[in-house]
Amino acid sequence: MQRRAERDQGVQRAKRLHRVLVCAAAVPVMLIAAGCSSDSGSGSDGGSGANSGKGADSGASASPSAAPTVQAAAYKSLPESCGVLSSKTLKSLVPKAAKSGKKGTSEAGTRGSCSWSSLDNNGVKGSQFRWLNVSLLRFESDTSRGTGEAQAAKYYEQQIQDARSVAGAKNAKSQAVSGTGDAATLVRYDLKKKEGAFKQQTVVTRVENVVVTVDYNGAGLAGDKAPSADTLAKLAERAAKEAVTAVSAANGEGAANPAPSDSAAGSKAPSKSASPSASKSATGSASKSASPSKSAAKKS
Repeated sequence: MQRRAERDQGVQRAKRLHRVLVCAAAVPVMLIAAGCSSDSGSGSDGGSGANSGKGADSGASASPSAAPTVQAAAYKSLPESCGVLSSKTLKSLVPKAAKSGKKGTSEAGTRGSCSWSSLDNNGVKGSQFRWLNVSLLRFESDTSRGTGEAQAAKYYEQQIQDARSVAGAKNAKSQAVSGTGDAATLVRYDLKKKEGAFKQQTVVTRVENVVVTVDYNGAGLAGDKAPSADTLAKLAERAAKEAVTAVSAANGEGAANPAPSDSAAGSKAPSKSASPSASKSATGSASKSASPSKSAAKKS
């Protein structure tokens, strides 16, 4: 009986050992299967992530970035500076001047200036002196500096400030001028020099992307009486209106172009003043011919 019981226990232990070995052998197989399943899953996920990333990148690169644009300048050209005023107007402002004015610094389509000098000598009764200068400056639109109109507006304000700040000017006044371009201002003052007392009139006008500056002064010399400042102012305004009309005519009717122009790389900067020298023209070479504060004081 005891031996039989021992045999039964041995059989039971053998069976249990067999089950343990079978289970132990199955575990690595399951782990390997799980590992393979995990690897293939992560590879699939990683692949889809990489593909989705590539898709996003390709989508981003496929859509080109918009190039910066700026509103195109309305006026593309300028009239000849010495031809902006009619002979009738010149006769009224500078009656003894030569028919052809003296051309100043110019650049076709960008800037120009012309001046006339008149001396009406009345012998012992004295003489009447008149001096007239008309300057034109056009600005081209540029992505780095803004529209031609905005640049012209800035230069317009600077020209007014220059006219107001002439050294030695007395009784300076300024007033808006109606019916002339998009904006116009008259600056007037008295300037006493050794030759006599000068009455200076400066009309600064902006029309679209062009600034027109008219400097006009007169004086009674050698004992002659000084001219009327009001009369000179009216004549200067007349000249400014005529010059603005000449600018518009040079560009034709409906010259304004609302379509935006391309960036600096795509659009041509037809002039030095519209490129970096457009800013220079407000402070440098253009000011010498167009600035009332310098030209009027120097030539009068």
